[in-house]
This record gives sequence, C-alpha cells and structure tokens, in this order.
Amino acid sequence: MSTSTNLVVLDNGGGLIKAGIDGEHDPFAIVPNCLYRPPTSKKWLHLYSGNEDLTSAAMRYPVDRGYLINPDLQHKIWSHLFSSVLHTNPSKSSLILTEPLFTAPSIQRSMDELVFKDFNFWALYLADSASIVYLYKASRNNANGILSKAQQSLVVDLGFSFTHTSPVFHNFALNYAIRRIDLSGKALTNYLKDLVSFRSVNIMEETFIINDVKEKLCGLWGIDKK
Repeated sequence: MSTSTNLVVLDNGGGLIKAGIDGEHDPFAIVPNCLYRPPTSKKWLHLYSGNEDLTSAAMRYPVDRGYLINPDLQHKIWSHLFSSVLHTNPSKSSLILTEPLFTAPSIQRSMDELVFKDFNFWALYLADSASIVYLYKASRNNANGILSKAQQSLVVDLGFSFTHTSPVFHNFALNYAIRRIDLSGKALTNYLKDLVSFRSVNIMEETFIINDVKEKLCGLWGIDKK
C-alpha cells in the first residue's frame, strides 16, 4: 500500500482561504472563499485571477460567522483550489485544517464528510487558529525570543465575521478563557460602505471594491503598517 506524499495546509476562513503545502514558510496561495456572478452572467465563477470586473457582482460564501453552512459550495471552491491552484491530488495527501473554536458537532460532521468522503484525504488534523498563530510566530523568533521564553501569549484573531481573544499557554489555547464577539472585518467593510455612500457615491453593491480600499488605506491609529 502506498503512503501519503503531500501535506496540505488550509486556513479556511470566511473571507479568504490561505493554502499551502508542507515545507513552505508562507502560504502558496491566498484566495477568496466565495464564488461571484457578474450582472451580465448566469454562471457563478471562481475569483482567483485578480482581474475580474466585480462591479455590482453578486457573491456566495460557504462560510457564515466562521462556520460552514454550504458544504456543496465549499466543495466547488476546494475542487478548483486543489486542481488549478495547488495542483495536488487530495487522495494522495493529508490535510491540516483550521477549525473555529466552539464548532457544533453537526458542522464538524459536514466538514468530515467533505474531507474524507468527497475528497478522500488520507488523514485530517484539525487545529484552532490561536495555537497555530502562536506556533507560527514562535517559529519565526530565535530560541532566545520573548515568545520562546514566555511560553504564553494572548492571540486576538480578527477574522472575516467574528473576533476571538484566546490566551495560549504552552502551545494550547485555554478554552475556558476564550471570548468571541460577532464583529470583525465584514462589519467594518459594511460600515465603510455606509459612510462613503452617505457622504459621496452610492457603493452599497460594491463590497469587494470597498473591502480592497479598506485593506489598502485603513489601519490602526499609531501602528505602522508593515
């Protein structure tokens, strides 16, 4: 019997998917976790080239508030990701997948079916974002760095549609102390749309455009963007 040859890593967010193959220091691809449909088309299309005309385009997302709600749509997005972007065969690979904290068992079962039944991955490891972020940051520091010495941190995960604050101690998130609020990037984008539409031009249908403006031009006061 042959053994698994690849290890695929997916951070399956509500707005973006960060994907890579084991051994790479940074994600191989960062792609929108959605399909879009232009006003002149009846087909839902993949959003990967960066040259698409998104004016008044409709969007469909498989994830809402961090949790999988449409496995069929997620299947279409993953299929294109594996075949056309990562160029990997899931049936000959294992998968490391980020999972939101406090995921309901029914959603976990849907994800398991997607991973094993639909894509035939050899193995699956589910990881919470807080622990992964801590390990990733610690790996980029030397042995004498502050993270290596402290062995503890507070991870603030501002996602597409929610925010988690997670204390991490010795590589493990302390579940009893984790807090979640349903406010993050999507809400800020919608707020910016409201402001611009009220003061200038109506852009309520231009979510992707205003989100791009937000990411390129907005930031936290007093913190340099590097």
